[in-house]
Amino acid sequence: MSINKVILVGHVGKDPVVRYFDKGVAKATFPLATSETYTNQQGETITSTEWHNIVLWRSLAEVAEKTIKKGAQIYLVGKIKTRSYVDKDGVNKYITEILADALLLLEKKQGPVGSSQSQAGGNSQVSAVHEPSESYGTVNDNTRKTQNTPADEPDDDFGKNAYGAGQNEDDLPF
Repeated sequence: MSINKVILVGHVGKDPVVRYFDKGVAKATFPLATSETYTNQQGETITSTEWHNIVLWRSLAEVAEKTIKKGAQIYLVGKIKTRSYVDKDGVNKYITEILADALLLLEKKQGPVGSSQSQAGGNSQVSAVHEPSESYGTVNDNTRKTQNTPADEPDDDFGKNAYGAGQNEDDLPF
């Protein structure tokens, strides 16, 4: 078994560049920075930033074009994809990209003017989280059996059936 899954939370480095291809298919690309801060043995605080090339396709690209701007903090789920090309000098070049499957825009929570929360910068909050359906968390054995589950697939809390009727792992806000 193989798994190629990436989860990133970072800041957008440039506004997305969106291109449209045949039949209106959209592709958006932009850089994403993820940073890690630590203290070295000398007591200095060191921040290390990693840049990722993000690629979004179709409706996700169209949403990004309208909502994502430079500096925005986003959460995304995708997979690593490496491709190669030959540059104008005939040299083989390789590029690693993150092909995103899901994306959430994270925003600063806006408190009332003059509140301690707005003065302190607020807390980070997800802008597009929806409450789970009523069946979430109340799954019983009868609900699980009615879903289209192959007979050879285990029916346990770790499988795709643990999220309730009509929901899967990708519908959850975390």
